Amino acid sequence: MADALTLTATTPCYGLLPKSIGTCDLIETNLGRLTSIAPYKQSALSEALKDAHRLAFPAPNRMTGNDGARAIWFGRDMALLVGPTPDAALAEHAALTDQTDAWACVTLSGEDAAAVLARLVPVDLSAAKFKRGHTARTQLGHLNASITRTEADSYLILVFRSMATTLVHDLVTAMESLAARR
Repeated sequence: MADALTLTATTPCYGLLPKSIGTCDLIETNLGRLTSIAPYKQSALSEALKDAHRLAFPAPNRMTGNDGARAIWFGRDMALLVGPTPDAALAEHAALTDQTDAWACVTLSGEDAAAVLARLVPVDLSAAKFKRGHTARTQLGHLNASITRTEADSYLILVFRSMATTLVHDLVTAMESLAARR
């Protein structure tokens, strides 16, 4: 009789992270549940979101909430609910889609985090232009990404799960390049 094959679930960046290079740290981030929210009527959804999760529907290029529950702008008329399971009442006002297994989520932090991203991103992520709570859907190298500033020197980065290895490679290369110049 053949031995049974055992499959083990792993995270997108399993075996790749964490990395500490120069003044920066790159870690995989478990955000809990990720749910895309596409409102039928944004004003009604915003009220339901406030009632259910104490979050406002985010304005374009913004995030609302904190570590426990966030709503991240995710494109035109789209947000990503991060953390909690969506309240059933939200389904009356929006299309809800579980995205938990679709994304690789990492946090880049440290004194030179903005400089590392400046090597890969065509958006000004400096503190003067891209403040805490700002978010952008942009290119990171050649990857489509969502980048959100969560703290003064910390960025939450999401890419499609299938691109996790490329994301880590590109960020580590930029971190090493910047550290070598110091």
